[in-house]
Amino acid sequence: MTTQRHLAAIMACDVVGYSRLTERDERGTLERLKMYRKDLLEQLVSVHQGRIVKLTGDGMLCEFASVVNAVTSAMAIQQALAEHEAEVPEEERIRLRIGVNLGDVVCEEDGDLYGDGVNIAARLESIADPGTVVVSGTAYDHLQGKLDCGFTPLGNLRLKNIERPVRAYRVETDASASVAASPPLPEKPSIAVLPFTNMSGDPDQEYFADGLVEDIITGLSRVNSFFVIARNSSFTYKGRAVDLRQVGRELGVRYVLEGSIRRAGSRVRISGQLVDAISGHHVWTDRFEGDVSDIFDLQDKVTESVVGAVEPSIRLQEIKQARMKPTEYISAYDLYLRALPRFYSMTREGFADVRRLTNEALSIDPGFNLAKALGAYIRSLSVSQCWHEPDDIRVAARMA
Repeated sequence: MTTQRHLAAIMACDVVGYSRLTERDERGTLERLKMYRKDLLEQLVSVHQGRIVKLTGDGMLCEFASVVNAVTSAMAIQQALAEHEAEVPEEERIRLRIGVNLGDVVCEEDGDLYGDGVNIAARLESIADPGTVVVSGTAYDHLQGKLDCGFTPLGNLRLKNIERPVRAYRVETDASASVAASPPLPEKPSIAVLPFTNMSGDPDQEYFADGLVEDIITGLSRVNSFFVIARNSSFTYKGRAVDLRQVGRELGVRYVLEGSIRRAGSRVRISGQLVDAISGHHVWTDRFEGDVSDIFDLQDKVTESVVGAVEPSIRLQEIKQARMKPTEYISAYDLYLRALPRFYSMTREGFADVRRLTNEALSIDPGFNLAKALGAYIRSLSVSQCWHEPDDIRVAARMA
């Protein structure tokens, strides 16, 4: 059997949630998929001068001589399928993911294709959102000014079993308008830290979990090479079951950190996982356990691990800066953590509690700057809300 190499535009597609669809209605799903292949997919590939290399149970691999034709065909397929499935209940719809790559392929005598050109297309298809098309950087470079659509850069992706990073872009059409509204990724490594789950079984420990996450956000923010989403944005996802890739799109970040905290007596366990919000792959996962008195050391380990996983080249000095301890007194720190949710309540009663808790923390450690800053802030806000006490302006100025 002889083989030949040539440059080709490869389109890979498959059905989203195929196993779930067939489990719900095997016969109906197979009949609809067979009809779509014959009446839509095969025709739209042929019209755009492509050929179907092979069919799989729920997917298809196609070859085109032109990357413009390949992407035009992919967009037409997604639009046609969306129109035909518009009246079908959401949970029963057939939707496709499509990846397109321009690359070198190996063609066997029987017409089958192999090589990185095919593998990259398949990997891009696997990270595409339902109903969308993702193209490689090599394909994108040949599409400029040739199609009536936009492209959202997804950065350099680490794809499964592909040694080098692959530059990728999502094709934006009217059908994917909601996706197109996603903010662009910053040039720096960007990360959102979601609220950690309180695994203690005690709702009263919620303040402790939220406070630790806030300090992890603060630690990461001290690393100048990072772009970190503010607490107010990431905490909107508290208590919600979310798709991390959707979180990444909505917040415009490449990475999402999530985890859990369990506190039992004096023991604390922190589990965390860092996810690439574009590919959905895990970048890092670990668990840290220690005594409450070691809480700053545990936070340091989480922060340092995340920094090392995302950007190993960051200067040691920046990591040291992220590891600055706010206080040597755990009791003062616990009071500060208790004050935070009362601050975010933005009520007169909540601010009164913050005054009391920060004053107690400062009586333990007069040099605790986080407590000073929070005390100064709520006093200045109290003045604007007419909730202030006679000496608030003077005390706020001194604390600040």
